[in-house]
Amino acid sequence: MGKKKKGFMPIAALILAVSLIVSACGNSESNESNNGGEEPVELIWYTIGTPQKDVNRVMEEVSAYTKEKIGVTVQMNMIDWGDYTQKLQVMTASGEPMDIMFTSSWAFDYVQNARKGAFLEIGELLDSHGQGIKETLDPAFLEGSKVDGKNYGIPANKELPAQEVWRFNQGLLDKHGLSLDGIYSLESLEPLLQTIKENEPGVTPLAVDKTYKPYVPYDFIIENMPFAVSLDTTDYKVVNVLEMPEMQQALATMHKYYKAGYVPTEASTLDSLTDLQTTGKWFADKATTQPFADNLWSQSYGYPVVSTPQSESLIYNWSVMGSMQAISANSEHPEKAMEFLNLLNTDPVLRNMVDSGIEGVHYKVTGDNRMENLEESKNYDMPTFSLGNVMLTYLNPSDPDNKWEEFKSFNQNGTEAPLLGFNFDPTAVTAELAAVSNVKEEYWAALLTGTVNPDEHLPKAIEKFKAAGLDKVMAEIQRQIDEWKAAQ
Repeated sequence: MGKKKKGFMPIAALILAVSLIVSACGNSESNESNNGGEEPVELIWYTIGTPQKDVNRVMEEVSAYTKEKIGVTVQMNMIDWGDYTQKLQVMTASGEPMDIMFTSSWAFDYVQNARKGAFLEIGELLDSHGQGIKETLDPAFLEGSKVDGKNYGIPANKELPAQEVWRFNQGLLDKHGLSLDGIYSLESLEPLLQTIKENEPGVTPLAVDKTYKPYVPYDFIIENMPFAVSLDTTDYKVVNVLEMPEMQQALATMHKYYKAGYVPTEASTLDSLTDLQTTGKWFADKATTQPFADNLWSQSYGYPVVSTPQSESLIYNWSVMGSMQAISANSEHPEKAMEFLNLLNTDPVLRNMVDSGIEGVHYKVTGDNRMENLEESKNYDMPTFSLGNVMLTYLNPSDPDNKWEEFKSFNQNGTEAPLLGFNFDPTAVTAELAAVSNVKEEYWAALLTGTVNPDEHLPKAIEKFKAAGLDKVMAEIQRQIDEWKAAQ
């Protein structure tokens, strides 16, 4: 089986993108040799993902290369998906030495931590040491990831819009002669799920975990909170999405599916779908796509996966900020950190080493810009999307030659969501948001996965949200959106 090249963030959505395909040469500044004989600077880099056995081995090779190029060595510390946010919060609060860290809209919250002072403001550094990044990235990335008018992180050059899809285990589609014609809405899945339920004991017809959120045509102000604006809004009115007909219909359908046994019994507390994906005992699920995503998923799981859209392709704040690298406000070497990030985002040799490991050990090059994993790749299986410019990475055996051109086209054709560029400042309603968040913990996953009956539990949830201060938070969000609109 090929290396699990995780091209997406798990959840959100995952998860996250550009218009410009970069040339294969790093910029000339990066190619200057090491610091005129000075001792190299060690950069400490924290990144997200299941810790890999060969990280230190690969970083020795990376360091030999970067020492020669820009006079730095690199120590990478990987922290597992579920622990990343909490551990980074503790480490930044305690002033732990670090230079570069992964941040995003969904892990170690980029906007929140930029405002808290965890990251260095990098406008001038981008001009002085990051010209290659500015030439490479679609301007929408740097513009869309500004916080209060300033840049604090470098988005990964990858897919810019987000498009929700239904994914299917192709073997089961073929076995039962099922077609994806007419599949788009949640309701359209019903006959297929019923066929699987009746004929495939032991297979989960619709695989959802506690992070599942039915697609509804709204732009959420805070991910997984009920505040939203309709995608076709003209007045930018903030609503409680749980009171909207589209969401209420989705909750009713999910509960119907839950009662029919299409959804895992423990969906509302299930941490991930990895076990189902490993065994192939699932039929359909929801994901966020990118060009040729089916190839990536199929290679990752070791069996064919196909997908079909369930939404338009939209550029949201969270997709622009789906994967970023920031320089720590405590970094002792901010210029060298930016030089390294510039090299990482413009130099294919470095980018592929960080992504795929050591040539001849973890992978072999099979042609111009192409690679194939070797057995040892199981000890160095990195989440590609989280490590910088995705468009510099080698193509896998199943990738078409025009993969990066298709990414470029996908990015250019995305539609901007109404709140792109708006970042809510929660300072004035911190207490109310905390109370609303507690209510969310109690009801959100249970309602969205269909585990509980919305006829009975939705009115209770809405009442509790209001008692917690939801209306006050909505009023503050509305005030900030109105101000933001007026300033545009």
